[in-house]
This record gives sequence, C-alpha cells and structure tokens, in this order.
Amino acid sequence: MAQAVVEEQRLLKTLRWYDGFVIALANPGFLLGSLGYSVLDLGGWGAMMLWAITAALAVFLNIIYSELAAMFPDKPGGIALFAHEGWRKYTTLVGPIATFGYWIAWSVVLAIFGILIGQFIQAEWFPGSPLGTPFDNGWFAMPAIPLFGGVHIGLPQVIATVLIVVVWLFNVLGVRVSVGFGYLAGILLMFPLFAFTVLPYLTGDFDSANLTYKLNDGGLAWGGWQLALVWVWLMTWSAWGVDVCATFAPEYKDTVNDTKKALRSAAVFSLLVYTFLPLGMVGAGGEENVSGYLYPAVLDKLVGNGLGNFFVICLIASFLISMNTATADGSRALYGIARDGMTVKQLYHLNRFHVPGRAMTVDMVVNILFVWFFGNILLILAASNLGYVLAHFFALTSFMLLRKDRPDWPRPIRLGRGWIYIAGVLAAICLVLTVVGFGWFQIAAGGFGTGAKAKVVGIASLVVGLLLFLFRRIVQDKEAPHWREDTPRVPADVTRAPDGSTMAARY
Repeated sequence: MAQAVVEEQRLLKTLRWYDGFVIALANPGFLLGSLGYSVLDLGGWGAMMLWAITAALAVFLNIIYSELAAMFPDKPGGIALFAHEGWRKYTTLVGPIATFGYWIAWSVVLAIFGILIGQFIQAEWFPGSPLGTPFDNGWFAMPAIPLFGGVHIGLPQVIATVLIVVVWLFNVLGVRVSVGFGYLAGILLMFPLFAFTVLPYLTGDFDSANLTYKLNDGGLAWGGWQLALVWVWLMTWSAWGVDVCATFAPEYKDTVNDTKKALRSAAVFSLLVYTFLPLGMVGAGGEENVSGYLYPAVLDKLVGNGLGNFFVICLIASFLISMNTATADGSRALYGIARDGMTVKQLYHLNRFHVPGRAMTVDMVVNILFVWFFGNILLILAASNLGYVLAHFFALTSFMLLRKDRPDWPRPIRLGRGWIYIAGVLAAICLVLTVVGFGWFQIAAGGFGTGAKAKVVGIASLVVGLLLFLFRRIVQDKEAPHWREDTPRVPADVTRAPDGSTMAARY
C-alpha cells in the first residue's frame, strides 16, 4: 500500500555567508579556553607561534572543504559526511568513526565552557560561595560538595548545567533564534577582543618582557618537538573549528557562494585573532595571569575596575557563542549521520522549527552528564580530540579519493590540481599529530596525569560509534553486514550538456 510521505526532513535555507561567519565566532572563545594552559607550557612567544601555525593550516583546510561542500550541498553534518562519501567505496567503517568522532569533539565543548563560565562568575562575583567543602580542580580553587564517588559538584557545575539548558532552548526554537543570539553575543565579543588584541598597544601596557619562549628549554623530549606537536594537536579542536561553516551548507540561500565565503572569511579572521590575541593579552597581562586563567584581572588592568565587570560579561558572551555553535554543529552532525544511515534512525528527525531537536536534546543530556559525573573535563576534551583530528584526516583523503573516483561529479568550486598535493600534506600532518598528540598529550598543561583514563574514553567513543552503526544497519535496516558500498559517478539528478559535460539542476 502506497503511503504519502510528509516532507519534514528539510533544513530551511535561511542563512547567508555572514550568518556562517557569526556562527564561527565561537573560535575566539575556544582560543581563550585553552590559551592559559598553552602559555603555561610554551611561554607567550611559543604559544603565539603555535596558535598562529595551527590557525594558518585551517585556512588551507577551509579552502579544500569549500569544494567538498559544494559537491554535496544537501549534506548536513560537515566534513565527517564528506569523509564518508569518499571512503565508503573502500570501507563503510570510516564513516561512523569520522562522524561520531567529529560529533563528540564538538559536543563536549558545552560542558567545558559551561564550567569555565561558572568559574569566571564565581571568581568575579561570588568568591567563597558556600557550596560544600573547597577543592582545586586545576583551574580555580572553588567550593564544592562531594558526589558520586569522589566527583564534586560546586557552583560552577550548577551554572554550567543551567547554561547548557538555556543554550539548548535557543537552538531548539529554530536556526534564526540561534543565529540571532549569536549576533548579540558576537557584538559583545568584540569588546574583549579589542581589549586583548589592540588596547595593550594604545595604553602602553604591552611589554615584550612579559613573553618567554619555553620550547628551547633544556630537558624537553626531542628538543621540544614532542611538546610542540602535542600542543598543535590539542590546538586543532579550537583553531580548526572554523570548519563549522561547512556544516550549514544545506541552510545557506546560495549554497555554493555563501558556503565558500563563510569558510574563507571565518578562517582568515580566525588566523588574525589566533596570532594577535595571544601576543597582546600575554604582553599586557603577563604569563602568570594568563596561565592562571585570571582573565578578569587582565581586563581590570587594561580598562580599569569600573569597566572590568562589563568586559567580563562580554568575555562570558564569547564562551556562550562557543556553546551555541557547539549545540548547532553537534546536533547537525548527529542528524546528518543518522540521515546517511550511520547511527540510530530516531536521530534523523527535525522538529516543527526545522532543526534537529532530538539531536540537540541528546547533546544537552550528554553534556550535563559530563558536567556532573566527570571530575576533569579537559581530559575528556583531549580524549575527544582523537576523533576530531581523524575526521579531518579522512576528509582530506576523501578529497583526494573523490578526485580519482568521481571525476565527472559536478564541482561548482573546483580547485587547481595542486590542491590535491596540499591535501596530501595536510593529511600526513593530521596523521603525525594523531600519533604524537594522542600518544603523549598527558605531558601538556603541566601534566594531565597518566592520561590512561582519557585514552580509554577516546577510543571507547569511537567504538560506540561503530556499534551504533552496526545496530542501525543490521537491526534497524535489517541489512546483511557489508564493508563496502557502490558509489555513483554522478548524482542522480545530473543531466549532460551537449558537449558531454555534466550539469546538476540542484546547483
């Protein structure tokens, strides 16, 4: 019996390239979230150098991803879905590893920044708030109550939980509500960016003597190269986050041009911020304040105590953008992988506001659990980076494979042949960073500890992705296991021009 299908599975095309740029303003918040630890390990000069290098690589990545996004304009979920398209001819297992790894890396941003905002609020406005016995989690000494076998819950965790729910509400009501919130927070973000990046030179607070370079200190393994590679690996989750613009490709009004402009403008802006913010902030505030995450103290020095509170609010706004973007991107990644048959089909669903509400709810619940049940969220973040960098590796190699396997596929944006070799170099860099970074990330940030638990979590998250993939294919779709898939050489809606070239009406 034939059934009419109600077309609800369609993301609305309401965004322009500048909306994507605003969504990518999460990245300065990502930078501030990791900057302190990088300065602790590398010194001001070393941190600035590695942040700039990592952000420069993102410019090349985003140019490559613009071609892939234009090739698959109906693919929500970003680079991980591109990776699946290139690799599924050879193995279906790359898809779930890349997609689930990409999702979990974006998802945990909610927990880490929720707690960081909570710590800033407590340090600035509620010092000594009586919420249990004091403990020190490595960022701030803060009051807490013991819970769940040694895990502590304090005021920052309570604030983080509330913020995660609030950001969920902003996103579940539709993309325009989410982007509108992003514009408001983005305006506020400009104040601390100006204060950290430009103001030190205007006030005369910048002093190059405040910056040191620790990578040439004696006793470092491999002459400092090991620590440098570990830190570039850790920095990728932040500096490469501008790939988020590709996730929204199906929602841009002009898929090709808006996606290209969003990806490239976000990457260039991020490069400027990632180079000059560490320089100005450390040069004015000193390494001790920055490495101790005493950002409010740096702001007080630059703008005075009177404006300090306002600038702290603006700084919190930058972290809220990060949380907002993480919800939007992570939920679309889950929706996209469910759409392509790589996780449970229940997540392939849009609510009445045409956004993946179920996936957003999963993100919310997972992050609240992280906040309440894990003592060191940074370890979980480092563990999640395994899947994120692998997703980039598979996306870059997918770019190369698609050039070989689908030469006739329409490419509204076609890069020169030299970009195939650039993609190969970037893929090799991803592989080296994964081996060294995941193998020794416990040496960073003054020593994460043994790192064994985090490494187990990192690998386990990818295994869970594979298990959900098998459950979807075998149990829900009732397919026999198969490790390769036939792939079309051209899209189903492509026609041929009189000269034999391919044309796709959907572009």
